Amino acid sequence: MTETSDWRARLLHTHASGATVLIRLYVGAVFLSEGIQKFLYPDDLGTGRFDKAGIPAPGFFAPLDGVFEIGCGVLILAGLLTRLAAVPMVVNMIGALAITKLPILWGDAPLFEGESGWWDFAHESRTDLAQLCGSLFLLAVGAGAHSLDARLARHATT
Repeated sequence: MTETSDWRARLLHTHASGATVLIRLYVGAVFLSEGIQKFLYPDDLGTGRFDKAGIPAPGFFAPLDGVFEIGCGVLILAGLLTRLAAVPMVVNMIGALAITKLPILWGDAPLFEGESGWWDFAHESRTDLAQLCGSLFLLAVGAGAHSLDARLARHATT
């Protein structure tokens, strides 16, 4: 096996159950939906939200984030290059948690208008944490048996 094909095999290979498709459907659909909404509702979910959160160059980073969420969401839904698509989404979720959710713990959250503290953080971060865990899961195990990755891996070995 050549170095190039070995790299591809490791990227596409999965021993994960076919039930992994359920995680892919959830994680991919949420990323796809959130990415689209950054363009549909820029003031509330895109550039405006990034600006309120204090993210520099919101006119650049909000659309970039939306494009990544749409592209990676589609790849995850299809089970194509799933591990590769999961990497930027892990970074995305760590950033979202650090910038918009952790400040809730110490009462300095510009996007949050409620009380501050552990329970408010836990409530507000639930989707971000689920997306982070789902993305980490897909990064670790791959797309599962019912995926384009599995199909491509089977063809690569024949």
